[in-house]
Amino acid sequence: MKTSKDIVIGICALIGFAAIITGFKSEEISTVQQYEYEIVTVVESVVPKGLGRSRMIAKTEVVDYNPSTTVRMEDGEKDKSKNDKRKDIRTKAFEETKLLNFYNIGGIRFNNIATNDAMVKSKLNQMTADGWELAFVTGGVESSGDKDPNGIYLSRYIFKKPL
Repeated sequence: MKTSKDIVIGICALIGFAAIITGFKSEEISTVQQYEYEIVTVVESVVPKGLGRSRMIAKTEVVDYNPSTTVRMEDGEKDKSKNDKRKDIRTKAFEETKLLNFYNIGGIRFNNIATNDAMVKSKLNQMTADGWELAFVTGGVESSGDKDPNGIYLSRYIFKKPL
């Protein structure tokens, strides 16, 4: 049979346990890690005869997206962006590395692909040496279909670093 002393001790233990759990939750919320992000984009031409251009783009200038954003409301109203023209938002400061095209006049060039892989690997290794962690990789292909031989292969490497 439990005494009133046992019941009081049990209630105090429950209150203490609840306080500890609540303390952990508020501590977790206040210590959320924030990151800085960097993107490396690789555009490789799949245009026959080597007529396309292939590049690796990185280290773009810091840009605030807000002045170029239009917010549309459900009622049809909109808060129009302050930069209406593309020339107003185009950045001119970035790092551009030349890469080789997948094709030349003789067809697909496997050594060009190997060279591009080595160039991209060198960039990725440098980024990790500089403290960046590879967080995501996305890839895509653009082509108008089998009647249009032109196209690009695009890869985006998204890095993060704790602030």
